[in-house]
Amino acid sequence: MYDVAVIGAGVTGAMIARGLAKYDAKVCILEKANDVATGATRANSAIVHAGFDAKEGSLKAKLNVEGSKMMKKVTDELGVKYKNNGSLVIGFNDEDRKTIEELKKRGDANGVEGLRVIDAAELRELEPNISENATCALYAPTGAIVCPYDLTIAAVGNAMDNGVELKLNFKVTGIEKDGSDYVIKSENEQIKAHYVINAAGLFADDIAKMVGDDSFSINPRRGEYILLDKECGGLVSHTIFRTPSKMGKGILVSPTVDGNLLTGPTSVDIADKEDNTTTSEGFAHIIKEASENLKAVPFGKTITSFCGLRATGSTGDFIINSPKAGFINAAGIESPGLSASPAIAEYVIGLLKEQGFNAAQKDSFNPVRRSAHYFKDASVEEKNEIIKKNPAFGRIVCRCEIVTEGEILEAIHTNPKATDLDGVKRRTRSGMGRCQSGFCSPYIVEILSRELGIPYECVTKSGGESYINVGKTKEAE
Repeated sequence: MYDVAVIGAGVTGAMIARGLAKYDAKVCILEKANDVATGATRANSAIVHAGFDAKEGSLKAKLNVEGSKMMKKVTDELGVKYKNNGSLVIGFNDEDRKTIEELKKRGDANGVEGLRVIDAAELRELEPNISENATCALYAPTGAIVCPYDLTIAAVGNAMDNGVELKLNFKVTGIEKDGSDYVIKSENEQIKAHYVINAAGLFADDIAKMVGDDSFSINPRRGEYILLDKECGGLVSHTIFRTPSKMGKGILVSPTVDGNLLTGPTSVDIADKEDNTTTSEGFAHIIKEASENLKAVPFGKTITSFCGLRATGSTGDFIINSPKAGFINAAGIESPGLSASPAIAEYVIGLLKEQGFNAAQKDSFNPVRRSAHYFKDASVEEKNEIIKKNPAFGRIVCRCEIVTEGEILEAIHTNPKATDLDGVKRRTRSGMGRCQSGFCSPYIVEILSRELGIPYECVTKSGGESYINVGKTKEAE
């Protein structure tokens, strides 16, 4: 019996679970995948938005601005990379300038600090590689960047270290009421909880319907990206947006916290909630718009591309409410959901308290988690001391990202534990470099096999039946 069950281990569910870990309550996270951060959180723009885009008075606006202000403290506590690089919304004509001035008014009303409309000369001082056709920009100094899956893994890990349970491969198939409690079922297991928080992302409407709430729908919106090599990361220092349209903020160009250059996303409404395929049309659109924003974007240095699906709600705003006693929706959390996630957590916990959740705060709660990248960030002297204690840190497994066996071992044995190739990748960045795991994956599979005590050919890419190997070549017929 749990006090609270959180359905979904994306960034929203992760931050809510971490917030609940501060209380003397029995909490669990239910996730249908083999790992956390595998849905929309895995593939998005990684932007901490300043808060000028959302309509004033909306939950999006309120929680975006609050969450943006909280993010630095949260990332410091969780050992997650965060960079306050600022953002620019660039315009090319008088109509764009009018939209930019409207965005500034909206941002001012939302409480965003430091917004300014700047002219072409100042824009080029800030970003020398900006297009010669750009005439103005909205400058938002509070804009920032973060790694979304790093943040989610760290938040879940910190929650688990403070007593929260994580149940993976738990696909919710039904929810029933049992008195004042809820029985949550999967194919192989069921649990009971007094309160349920629906943070199921793209499938939040399906979960809500299980308790009789059909007041909203979630529609997938495809967003494709192209990621360039680290040698391109210095092309811009700010996050560069186009003047937005009704479909979103257009194609952005941004450095990442790990030094790459990210371009995208597209914005196409689709029907299939699991269709994350990329398209030649999408890539052509990214290349065209990014090349209009900046001079000579070096797309020849592309190392990978990917697609994410945004959970676009039917209401036009975040859907955070309680349709049934003890059941809370945290749905329709599309952009700026990552930015708003710390504030969403506080808002949801406030709703829980209104419903009667009255657990006392724990004196033992520890908000601090050591960075997963502490070894890479250490000085040469510090690295030598670590290697003396554990020689595994002296063996490089991923040459592109300089990831050691010691870091991979820690990823496998630190909450939430990595059990597949992609899980190790998200925690350590092994396989995220130029060769895209062409060299390191066999070694990582070997380490996973050894540490998990399973046959080499039973190691998967991302859980389920995503097997990488079928057998030994000397034994194949």
